[in-house]
Amino acid sequence: MAVVRGTGTSRSRPDGGGRSTVFGTRGAVACEHPEAALAGIRVLDAGGNAADACVAMAACMAVLAPMTTGMGGDAFLLFYEAAEGGSGRILGADGSGRAPREATVEGMRAMGLKEMPERGGPTVTVPGAVRLWEDAAEHLGRLPLSALLEPAGRIAEEGFPVAEVAARYWETGRALLRRDAAASEALLLPGGRAPGPGEVFHQPDLAATLAAVVEGGADAFYGGEIARSIASSTREAGGFLSEEDLAAHETLWVEPISTDYRGVTVHEIPPPGQGIAALEMLNILEGFDMGSLDPSGAERVHLEVESKKLAYQDLYDEIGDPEFWSHAEAPTERLISKDYARGLRARISPERVSGRIAEPPLGEDTTYLCAVDAEGNGCSFINSLYMGFGSGVVARGTGVCLQNRGKSFLLDPDHPNGLAPGKRPLHTIIPGLATLDGALWAVFGNMGGPMQPQGHAQVLGNLIDHGMSPQEAVDHPRHLHNEGVLLLEGRFPKDTVEELLRRGHDVYVGPDYAIPTGGAQLIRVLGNGVRACGSDPRKDGCALAQ
Repeated sequence: MAVVRGTGTSRSRPDGGGRSTVFGTRGAVACEHPEAALAGIRVLDAGGNAADACVAMAACMAVLAPMTTGMGGDAFLLFYEAAEGGSGRILGADGSGRAPREATVEGMRAMGLKEMPERGGPTVTVPGAVRLWEDAAEHLGRLPLSALLEPAGRIAEEGFPVAEVAARYWETGRALLRRDAAASEALLLPGGRAPGPGEVFHQPDLAATLAAVVEGGADAFYGGEIARSIASSTREAGGFLSEEDLAAHETLWVEPISTDYRGVTVHEIPPPGQGIAALEMLNILEGFDMGSLDPSGAERVHLEVESKKLAYQDLYDEIGDPEFWSHAEAPTERLISKDYARGLRARISPERVSGRIAEPPLGEDTTYLCAVDAEGNGCSFINSLYMGFGSGVVARGTGVCLQNRGKSFLLDPDHPNGLAPGKRPLHTIIPGLATLDGALWAVFGNMGGPMQPQGHAQVLGNLIDHGMSPQEAVDHPRHLHNEGVLLLEGRFPKDTVEELLRRGHDVYVGPDYAIPTGGAQLIRVLGNGVRACGSDPRKDGCALAQ
């Protein structure tokens, strides 16, 4: 029997299926869980702004997706402050924590380590997220932190049905959680079982911790009983974090770095974040006529991969905590200059793959979310435990799972990213923001470890070079190049795969929607002021608009 494909339009979608772009004329949010997105919209309804909405959503995600994010992790944000006339200033906040004061290369080597371990106490750095939540509310928002944390506290106390993608992540981390008694008690069901899709899960200890911060602000987290538990639990797991390390933590307000890509100015958080690699990739790609290429074709993928290799080589060779650079060593301006990109571009063969680069294994578990309010303020926000369930250490009685961000350090004191007391590690999590002639153009991000700069370049290419709508831009097949292997989502055409193999790429074809290619959230501000939003089907969430 023949298969008949309909050609009529009256009962078909305007594209190949899937989600529609969400439009609104006032506020908008995009997040990887509907309950968190709803909390963000309700904050906007209550008079909060984009920063308020993002803090509320981030706190909810700490409950709803405890394997990817939480109070025990780090956070970053970019904020566009709307101004009359359409051109506002952009603020950056670095909420990353430092290595403990007692953490040294010598100490790690004395423990018999040749490289940083993947999990456990030695990987725990100061968690910076909670302080950033408070600072964002106080310096950028309109509502008190207590109001922004209320939805998360309620969800933790009353319980929530676990979403499908989150349930898969949860099951993957089950063995890690069972190593730690406090982690098993806080994050697994009786019998050491991970909750499945639709099962209701409660986090009473985390609810109590959130309530303490509602009552006493971030100081209640970085001091007192909570800090004592975080420090003692880390040390019992072989780590070095102290109450003094926690008490000394502060958010860093930073000047974003940027480059222009075909008239759109793309803004990123400066080092030690890897946003610099995204800008370097865009500078290289700007010299090619990307818009003339098939958006799912081999030539586009090849150029993006080869640009990525050059940018990531610089990232891994030269980037670390700027506070530990001498003035002569500071590479940021050089690496994001157009002249530097021209030299790199000349090294790309249009027909053949270049050699491999040495790439450290990086964590993939993060949550990204964004908001634009009715006044035109925009917030791009990212929060992470680094790898799934971070260090695997949960501070007793708090429900707080602690990040393993210290895994990023190298045990080489001469390397820019070498471990040192009080140093911030190379950071994978990067929020993105774009402006056009000074006006807010988009807030966006694509979570997922080494995928993030690649995802920024691919999503922006979809928008700018190929004129895609926000939902099309996040739906479009993506690719991830990591440790010498090029992962292509299964929706890429067969001839694209064959041509990339011919050019020498080591290709692996994954499922149609592959989790390692990240989870993107995006809000575009159109020329008429309408907010156009896309939310990644690779995650559990959605976009909502007023």
